[in-house]
Amino acid sequence: MNSSQLFKQIREKQSYLCVGLDTDYDKIPKILLDSDYPVFEFNKRIIKATADLAVAYKPNLAFYESLGAAGQISLEMTVNYIRSHFPEMFIIADAKRGDIGNTSKMYASAFFRNFDFDAVTVAPYMGVDSVKPFLNYPDKWVILLALTSNDGAEDFQLQKLASTDEYLFERVLNTSKNWGNIDNMMYVIGATKADWLLKVRKIVPKHFLLIPGVGAQGGSLQEVSEAGLNSQCGLLVNASRSIIYADITSHFDEAARDAAHEIQKEMSKYLAKAKLI
Repeated sequence: MNSSQLFKQIREKQSYLCVGLDTDYDKIPKILLDSDYPVFEFNKRIIKATADLAVAYKPNLAFYESLGAAGQISLEMTVNYIRSHFPEMFIIADAKRGDIGNTSKMYASAFFRNFDFDAVTVAPYMGVDSVKPFLNYPDKWVILLALTSNDGAEDFQLQKLASTDEYLFERVLNTSKNWGNIDNMMYVIGATKADWLLKVRKIVPKHFLLIPGVGAQGGSLQEVSEAGLNSQCGLLVNASRSIIYADITSHFDEAARDAAHEIQKEMSKYLAKAKLI
């Protein structure tokens, strides 16, 4: 999927919502625990309830890897379910990989060949060596960590380089934007860093940005949208807990749909204001 195809989905659904599948076994409604793969059953019902309101899903791999083999199977079943029932969907592996050499090649093979994700989050700390293997796959994306929402972002990302007077995250953007292009490189920019989005857009005006932190983490969809939208939308805004854990009863999927619908309606308003729909 390239950026134009992704924008087409955004316009059709009037949404740039990415639903984060941070599925915690301990938070799954007890009604599902008797199934063979309760994590998958939970995901399936969330996906079925929200697929017409979202353009992307983002499983956070830590929640699956922590369950061992059963978690890996649930992850594979989740990706296969989306591919077979909602083939238009953009699927992101929230893996935050960042190694080099053959290790990086094996990570790329795992996510793009074995699991058939569209994109994977990658940490840039080790430089181009840790990113290029992922860019060797046509129609697949690297989503590079640039400016994150956590408090610890100030430890490194918001430190200035004496040699150029750039913030470190600005150096990451300026350097990496030449590794790929707008059809295979995206950036993570935390929603709680909305004030910094104008700086980001000066460096990467045409790239898509993955924006976590709206909802439970307190980011403002309005601020993110006003600062970050470009001529092809250019945003995927992720919400996880505020959608998938909107309710913990047997009606959790209905509550998830209601929560997703509220976000989608707000997104539709911002898309119309920007004359993108």
